[in-house]
Formats: sequence, structure tokens, C-alpha cells
Amino acid sequence: MEKWFVASKRADFNKIGEVFHISPVTARLMRNRDLTTIEEMQRYLYGSLSDLYDPHLLKDADKGAEIIKEKIEAGKKIRIISDYDVDGVSSNYILYQGLKRCGADVDYKIPDRVEDGYGINEHLIEQAAEDGIDTIITCDNGIAASAQIAYGNSLGLTIVVTDHHDIPFQKENDEITYLLPPAAAVINPKQKDCSYPFKSICGAVVVYKFIQVLYDLFQIDQKESEAFLEIAAMATVCDVMPLFDENRILVREGLRRIRQTEIVGLQALIEANHLEDKKLSSYHFGFILGPCINASGRLTSAKEALELLLCKDKEICRQKAEALTALNAERKEMTADGVKAAKAYLESTGHVNDKVLVVYLPDCHESIAGIIAGRMKEYYHKPVFVITRTKEGLKGSGRSIEAYHMYQEMNKIKECFDKFGGHPMAAGLSMQEDRLEEFREKLNTNTTLTEEDFVEKVHIDVALPISYLSESLIKEFELLEPFGNENTKPLFAQKDLYIKGMRVLGTTGRCLKLFLSDGSQTNIEAMYFGESDGFLEELSCFCGKEEAQRVQRGLPHHIWMDVTYYPQINEWRGQKNIQIVIQNYRFKHQ
Repeated sequence: MEKWFVASKRADFNKIGEVFHISPVTARLMRNRDLTTIEEMQRYLYGSLSDLYDPHLLKDADKGAEIIKEKIEAGKKIRIISDYDVDGVSSNYILYQGLKRCGADVDYKIPDRVEDGYGINEHLIEQAAEDGIDTIITCDNGIAASAQIAYGNSLGLTIVVTDHHDIPFQKENDEITYLLPPAAAVINPKQKDCSYPFKSICGAVVVYKFIQVLYDLFQIDQKESEAFLEIAAMATVCDVMPLFDENRILVREGLRRIRQTEIVGLQALIEANHLEDKKLSSYHFGFILGPCINASGRLTSAKEALELLLCKDKEICRQKAEALTALNAERKEMTADGVKAAKAYLESTGHVNDKVLVVYLPDCHESIAGIIAGRMKEYYHKPVFVITRTKEGLKGSGRSIEAYHMYQEMNKIKECFDKFGGHPMAAGLSMQEDRLEEFREKLNTNTTLTEEDFVEKVHIDVALPISYLSESLIKEFELLEPFGNENTKPLFAQKDLYIKGMRVLGTTGRCLKLFLSDGSQTNIEAMYFGESDGFLEELSCFCGKEEAQRVQRGLPHHIWMDVTYYPQINEWRGQKNIQIVIQNYRFKHQ
């Protein structure tokens, strides 16, 4: 079930258009992204690296850099411990390369997803001590590891935490106490007393900023730090950070530079996915390149992805990139099987009617639990946890909807977990098997979610007739890129389009091409990349099989559509034509 809403934010769109030499439509799109002043719009459209925030504003960044400088100059051994996802691998890469440039005796460790679990743990700390490590720097983890860091302190280790996850807290009598780990320095913009003005940066950007501070101490030209931009950009997109403010500038700059990247492994990954001749966008970071990096951390070892990024040999990089691409293809198949199993579990147990869905898939590979949870969330539009069985007990990943702050809700029942952490929209956990039903029951008993929260809300930017579309206007929309979280691709809508015909495309039959008309002078081709079988079945249910067959064959009929869409310019064999990509649709009789 969906509800469609057209944005109604007001402004003088003609005036904005005159200032920036854009159409009133594009001006409206910017206003819909909560930009209100000319200054904000200027930064949104044309922000550059000079508009990024001062890294010295990060709490403990200077303190941490001074500690690391002393360790480097004293020849102490430093070890980086990161997460195993794209953000973790990217953070590790930036930190390792940056510390090496400063002359550090540094190595790295990435926890094994299965053997070690998320983040720094006692085993990794003991191993570091045995290896003669003096200092550990965490990246993309550590903020919730108070006990582990205290243990490291007891062994004489110096630990610096760089992280971006929410600060753990406890609440008593409506009073919140934040729980910071006892590290020598804690660099995380989400600390209450951190003066950094933008809190929504990923772990890789935190270490990028930290390296900038360290470069200042070592009097290294900041231009050199720009070599990390494309990696920081990929991490930002893959960790689903909001693409506004500073993140927007970073990602745009990273995409601009990626064709000239000096990271041989990244170039090899682009080639392995046949993207050499394509204009790269945030989509390619989030759905093609990033998942290849992630696949190693999920199915083998994230060390393989980091070694690809660090490698300088073109042939070795080619082999590693192809191996990661093949591994990602395997991950896709496993995910598809897992989604089927998850749907079957919910239907067979009756838990499909719960407000917060807890799916128990004991035999599912724990590495893909989060992906399956995301797919299920999209399908049911409810918060979803997917739980798997491991040697140590149960592990799980959650994905949420806008109305449900997942991390805060888990904090209310933290007695259920051995370990947990996360964001408003995603979380991870471990627990004992005998707590599973208690976990499910408490989540659903405590929740304040209503049926209205489960209705998918489709937010339309502009009701834009297809007759208004032109190549120049569509080209102008590129000014709004990169698209992603909180800077979504614009969504337009038109009512009352007549279906002149359609056909299924591709060997898998998953793509549908439609020929539409506004009933007057404008005809347009449309693509639908959802399930074509589902589309055709819905059409038959709406108007009956006989009428549906007439629609498909292009014979006279009485079926029209309302659609939401995004326009694009399709180029084929030197010919250009405007087409729309349908996102949502509603059938109607006319």
C-alpha cells in the first residue's frame, strides 16, 4: 500500500532560477531538499573543497595526532584495527597510507567477521601485545568497546579511537549518561562536546580528517591528502551517509577524480565490472564497486579487498579485482535464496503480522543477514532483524524504516544482547539462542509503531507533465547529483497516461518497456525495471485477463495509468530520445 504526496514547499522559484540560470523546476527541486537561502543553494550547486570544515574542530583530533606523532618519532609499532565493510576497509586504507607517509612503523588488522565479530576484542588486543605493538588505532569501530579498551590499557597499550557510530548511553530517571571508552583519544563527531559542525560523516571521512591534522603536524602539503578523496567518497555512499552538506562535496569531488585515480586496485575493479567507458555516479559506488569490496568481508576476508587497494602491480590487481567481482556474484545468489527463505519463514510462522519482524534463519551465512534484512524491509515496509546461528550463539543485523530508531529501541532491551550497536536505520547484535523469543516479544511489546507507519510514503517533487520534458531540462537535473541518502533522485509524476503498448525485454524478462501517451500530442517511451511478472499480474487483477491482453497487444482498451518517474536521455546507435523510468504506478479506468 502506498500514499503519494506532492511536495508543497514555497519559494520564489522564478527568482532562484534567474540567480542560478536554471529552470523554475530545478529551483523547486532544490527547495524540496530543504535549501532555503541563496548561500545554501550556492554551496549545494557549486561547493568545493575549500568549503569543507576544518578537521581541527574534531574533538581529540589534535590530541590524537600529537600522540601518534610522538609514537612515530619514537619508532613505536602501531596497528590499525578496522571494521570489515566498505567503510572499514576504506578507513584502514586511508589511515595506513597516511601513517606510512608520516614515517610510521604501522601494520593493520581486520577482524574476521565469523571468528572475531565486529570491532576490537580481547583476542585482537592480546595478539597486538604479543606482537610487540605499542599503539592501536581503531577506525570505524571502538566507540562501544569500553571493556576491551580498558583491557588494552591494562596491558600497557595506547589506544586511539576513531569512529562515527552513535555514542553508547544509559538512561535512568530520564537522565541520559553517555559512555565513552577509556582511550587515550576519542575522535568521533557525535560526541556531545565535539564542535565539529557536521555530525554525519562516515568512518573513512573521520580518518581522512585525522590524517589532515597529522599532515599539518608533519608539515606535509595538504594537497597530498586529496589522493584519498575517491576512497572516502565511496565509503560515504556505501555506508549510506546523507548526501548533503560536506558529504555532497566529498562525493562529488571523489567522482570527479576517480577516472584519474592513482589507486591501481580501484581502477582494476572498475575494469573488472566493465565500467571503463561509463560515467560513474554514486550508483556505481553503492551498487557495483562497493559490494565487490564488501563481498570479501562477507564471504572470505576483508584483507583481500584492502590488499587490492594497496597493490601497485597492474596484473595482480586485475586478478584480485576479477576474483572479488566473482565473489560478489556468488553473494548475490546467496542473497536471493535467503530472501526467499525469509519470506517463507514469516508466512509459515505467522510472524509476518508483527510490527517489528524478527526472521530466524539459522543456516544463513551471517555475512548476508544485513542485506536480506534490507530487502525484507523494502518488501514489507517494516523494521526487520535477520538472525543467524553461529558457533558462539546468535548474530543478527537489522534494517529500519523512518519511523523507527533502531539503535534507541534496542537500547531499551539491551539485557537481551551480548553485544549490539548501530544507527537509527541499521544495527547489529549478538545474543544467546534462549533470548530470541524474548527479544522478539519485547521489541513488539515496547514499540509505538502504528499501521500508518507501515504505509509506504511516496514523496513526489513535482507533478511534471511529460510534454514539459526536454533534453536541456534533463541535462540540467545533473546539477543535483550525486544522488543518494537524503539527496534522492528527483521524483516526478503525471496522471492519466494511456498505454499504447508494452513488451517484455531481456532474457530474464525482468524489464518492461511501455509506450505511453498523454492523450494529446505527446508520446513517450517508458521503462519499468521492477518485476514485469508482478506488473502484468496486477494489471490482470485490475481489469481482467481479456482486457489486460488487449493492453499488452496494443489493441483499443480503457486502461490508463498514473506514474511517478525520472526522465533520462536514451542514446542508441547515435540516436537520442527522451524516455522515463517508472518508479510507481496506479492503474485506472477511463
